Amino acid sequence: MIEWSHWHNEPYLVGGLILLGWLYAILTGPLRGWLAPGEPYPRKHAVKFYASLVIFYLAVGSPLDQIGERFLFSAHMVQHAILMYPAPILMLLGLPAWLVDPVLGRPALRTAGRILTHPVICGLIYVLVTSVWHAPVLYEWALQDKLVHVLEHIMFFGCALFYWWPQLSPSRVFPRRSYAVQMLFQTGVMISLTPLYAYITFSPDVLYPTYEFAPRVIANFSAAEDQLLAGVIMKIGGMMVALTAVAVSFYHWYRQTETKH
Repeated sequence: MIEWSHWHNEPYLVGGLILLGWLYAILTGPLRGWLAPGEPYPRKHAVKFYASLVIFYLAVGSPLDQIGERFLFSAHMVQHAILMYPAPILMLLGLPAWLVDPVLGRPALRTAGRILTHPVICGLIYVLVTSVWHAPVLYEWALQDKLVHVLEHIMFFGCALFYWWPQLSPSRVFPRRSYAVQMLFQTGVMISLTPLYAYITFSPDVLYPTYEFAPRVIANFSAAEDQLLAGVIMKIGGMMVALTAVAVSFYHWYRQTETKH
């Protein structure tokens, strides 16, 4: 049964997050004068960056991970939503331009960066990674193999950084796209993921054996109903996030046009 007090403390998880937090502290603290002379400590950025690390840990280190991995597909879908929405959003918002541009601005990275941060490529990366990992053979493999599961979660978080880059880029080298492009991008990604939503939500069969044969932790809640709920969470959650992003872009676009007039 579920161990509600079980929290992951594996060295690669806790140590990796601590290392990221330490590097951020060093770069924005003692090394700030070398990277960006005269820049004040980015307090608001730091709060968002560290919040991203905390949220990432809560997604993969809390009992939610065990529930999603062993019992409920719908809980696993909530976990993935956390990894792909609030965690990467806060991380990008937590990076000041002077921290990322010395790396992204290197001549050797400019061509690759220009390609990888193009909205079409960002959208393709996000849609393909999300869709391919939900193929039954790969998804089930991740549920059965801890290292593969870790890789899956890292790839979900990584592709989500690409997903949010056109709208939330912290870089002046590869900046945010125009508000019109942001709205088209969000709409395009939402439409492109519709087949995946439909595949999970309306499948007549339980797609993943782990959930089909898992102990039922909620009375009278079948594996088929769990899968339906997971599809709804994925679809409705994704739509709400995308529509909110479109609304934010539209608001800023409207303010921009009003200012010009």
